Amino acid sequence: MDRARRALGTARIGHLGTLDPFAEGLLVLVTDRATRLATFAAAWPKTYEGRARLGVTTDTDDLTGTPIATSDGWQGLDRAAVERVFARFTGQYEQRPPAYSAVKVGGERAYRRARRGEAVAPEARTVEITELALTAWAPPEIGFRTAVSSGTYVRSLLRDVGDALGCGAHVTRLVRTVVGPFDLAHAVSADAMDPSAVQRFEVLVNHLARRDLTAAERDAALHGRPLAAGDVAGAGPVALFADGSLIAVAERAVVDGGAVLKPRVVVADA
Repeated sequence: MDRARRALGTARIGHLGTLDPFAEGLLVLVTDRATRLATFAAAWPKTYEGRARLGVTTDTDDLTGTPIATSDGWQGLDRAAVERVFARFTGQYEQRPPAYSAVKVGGERAYRRARRGEAVAPEARTVEITELALTAWAPPEIGFRTAVSSGTYVRSLLRDVGDALGCGAHVTRLVRTVVGPFDLAHAVSADAMDPSAVQRFEVLVNHLARRDLTAAERDAALHGRPLAAGDVAGAGPVALFADGSLIAVAERAVVDGGAVLKPRVVVADA
């Protein structure tokens, strides 16, 4: 992040989800006023490609950890058996994050407790796997591709797959290839980062419902005053535009029995 701050000439910078230390791939950065819009893109789905080792379970669920169990049960598996288990994980399921993760347990990051040798069991949470495909079969090594909801730990997913196969597993390589509307074709290397690579922040809200404003409404939104909801359908936040530029993101509310849009995050200059 410090390198990005220097390259982009800004101290105000954030991201849309970190990568595990051993992982590679796409990391979406947000700068300046765009940091205020990051929350609206926090739920963007992500796609990964990687490899896993069957028959060995580690305390981190990846190759950086210490093996805690081994099994030769993988020798009795074939490709079809693994694909059947993959299919079982497609959809929603309750996933327990890794002990070595940034999830908070008792108000403290789980990995800090784990590093002190404490037994850590983060609470399970619902995640959604929209794709889990077997891309390579060279047992005990397998290749996979998966598309997941925000908040999913891919190393936990493969750990759970290994448990379901009866032999255990851990991730040995992980590459994030897609985040929301971005893929690796959009990526800029750390060495090539400069202000010309920064995209317009409207991309962070293009998936939201949209309301185009008149000049008078634009002035009202800039000063945080509520606007008539108009014909904006659906639920959730609404992106307010004027002359093709994002002015603010509003939340829906009811005032005196009428539907209104209350500007929540104003990003344009008055």
